[in-house]
Amino acid sequence: MSQFENLKLKNQLCFALYAATNAITRAYRSRLSHIGLTYSQYLVMMVLWEADGITVKNIAQQLHLDSPTITPLLKRLETAGFVNRLRSARDERVVNVFLTDAGRTIQARVADMQKGVACQTGMAETQFIELRSTLHELVDTINQNQPDMQDAA
Repeated sequence: MSQFENLKLKNQLCFALYAATNAITRAYRSRLSHIGLTYSQYLVMMVLWEADGITVKNIAQQLHLDSPTITPLLKRLETAGFVNRLRSARDERVVNVFLTDAGRTIQARVADMQKGVACQTGMAETQFIELRSTLHELVDTINQNQPDMQDAA
């Protein structure tokens, strides 16, 4: 084994995750387009289906994104008629996002679509659950061990 065996692309966890992410996103993208959602919008909708009326900041936190990244997605979802954004009466800096009837209605179609993507993976349900759990643990561990960028400066 060469001293640089770990530098081969096939041995990289990051590349395996990258390739898997691209493959699963493509599988979702083709199905979501029939519903009128992009993959990113789909992620936002899932957060709202769990907790309607939450703040833009809370949506961003759950998706591990910055609030400014979420704003254009929400504008497009609002234009499509799936959500409404309302400023808080107590603090106008805070924006809450609410599902519309149309946003609630597409949830059943999305649930059916998810089954198709799950079948396309070819994984048994137990494998799917185990992989998802492992990936959540990986994200949590990396986030906990991430040096604070302010300390690095």
